[in-house]
Amino acid sequence: MQQITRAGQPMDVAGTLPAVGQDAPAMTLTDGSLEDVTLTTYAGKRKVLNIIPSVDTPTCATSTRRFNELASSLDNTVVLVVSADLPFAAKRFCGAEGLDNVETLSTFRHREFQQDWGVALCNSNMEGLCARAVVVLDAEDRVLHSELVSELKNEPDYDAALAALKG
Repeated sequence: MQQITRAGQPMDVAGTLPAVGQDAPAMTLTDGSLEDVTLTTYAGKRKVLNIIPSVDTPTCATSTRRFNELASSLDNTVVLVVSADLPFAAKRFCGAEGLDNVETLSTFRHREFQQDWGVALCNSNMEGLCARAVVVLDAEDRVLHSELVSELKNEPDYDAALAALKG
């Protein structure tokens, strides 16, 4: 079991975040049209998974906006914002914010993603939500960058994620 903090208080995170050099674990998530998607949906593209607790929190909203901004300059790359939010809420948020360079995906029907990808918050009042993490995959789904943010309220290291794509 991994640990992060929220306002300095320890929180348990179940599973193990994919490590650099590994093949990404399989995943099935639900998109804004309530269709299930997998890694093969994005075959041949590099992927940035911005994994967040909820778009309805300030830090998650900021990271979604920031990755939307960065995505416009990334060739052959899709930015996937993954949360336990219902697809309707995530779609509403992106529409209201004018964010069209990211795709929101939900774990609401596929909570196994949280465990398989090492982001399952557990043993706290936030159980069922994802920890904040960023995983960057190449076009063959090999992990180029992996970050479990140690303090839930902190933003991820955008520069490190981008450097992995440029490296």
